[in-house]
Amino acid sequence: MARVLIIGNAGGGKSVLARKVAAKRGLPYREIDTIVWKPGWEAFPQAEYEAAHAKLIAEENWVLDGLGWTESLPARFERATEIILIDMPLWMHFWLAAERQFQWAQGKLEHPVAGVAEMPSTRDMFQSLWETDRDMAPEFRRLTDLAERNGKPVTRIASVEELDRFAASL
Repeated sequence: MARVLIIGNAGGGKSVLARKVAAKRGLPYREIDTIVWKPGWEAFPQAEYEAAHAKLIAEENWVLDGLGWTESLPARFERATEIILIDMPLWMHFWLAAERQFQWAQGKLEHPVAGVAEMPSTRDMFQSLWETDRDMAPEFRRLTDLAERNGKPVTRIASVEELDRFAASL
């Protein structure tokens, strides 16, 4: 049984890395955003999200990326057998998310977030990055520290260079 949680702010390369880890280790890839967002960037109702989240994390094996709702983080961290935290400076997340927006606008984005065809508003995306850094990042950092103290393997990635090295080492 292996459950690898890849966590961090948007635009940091979680999904790309998660797909690589899943392929290399022969594990199913799961994306939290698919249970958060409906087409048109409409959020699923909280009860639907919670039921889907509980079902998803109950699976025996997965590589799971994404943030979801803050209240669901502790259960996800508890169930994970390994944590990969992508925690680059906020400006880098803005930069990488902007690059993704350009790819999306040009029709060159291979894997749209949550499979949603419509590109999100850049303004809304940047607002979300800011709010995630302010409101949610302290919690996923705290949970990562706790998981590490409790003996779970934790990999911390703080730059694009570290991300590239880790991906190349798979």
